Amino acid sequence: MELKTVYFEHPGAETTETALSITRERARELGIKKILVASTTGDTAVKAMDAFQGLRVIVVSHVTGMRGPNIQEFTEENRHIVENKGGIILTTAHAFSGLSAAMRTKYNTYVLGMIIADTLRIFGQGIKAACEITLMAADSGLVRTDEDIISVAGTGHGADTALVLSPVNTRNFFDLKVKEILCKPHF
Repeated sequence: MELKTVYFEHPGAETTETALSITRERARELGIKKILVASTTGDTAVKAMDAFQGLRVIVVSHVTGMRGPNIQEFTEENRHIVENKGGIILTTAHAFSGLSAAMRTKYNTYVLGMIIADTLRIFGQGIKAACEITLMAADSGLVRTDEDIISVAGTGHGADTALVLSPVNTRNFFDLKVKEILCKPHF
């Protein structure tokens, strides 16, 4: 089997439209109906809602408190747009950091979740995030573990990475299957 992976010269927001287009086309080819999208402020989520009309879009945001106590980075305006267009916004503990981040902050030590996250980052921040939001969505019951999805994420701002995955729950992390890398930055 021969498949195409698009490598972007630079990571970041300028690749968003192309990454969403690549995702839409591959979802159509594979018959995939659910798309996960990582989005911090909701800007990428709003673009995804337009790009993925007719598909089930699940947006995964940062947890409240990521940037400071009681701070939610996903804007109310973008939340309103996404929800009015039928999207679901999931805000829940990050699969890799959760308690691991607390251990790093308090005891200046790394535990398994952070090590896994850093290992995935050698392939790119978007690869790490796409895998992580897949776990989070499966744990929340928003994606099934017996049907493939496409997970879209990025480096900093926007979308520059898209993966076809077979989701698993976090407790079964080592059974997660990355089936295809549709696009990612070429570092």
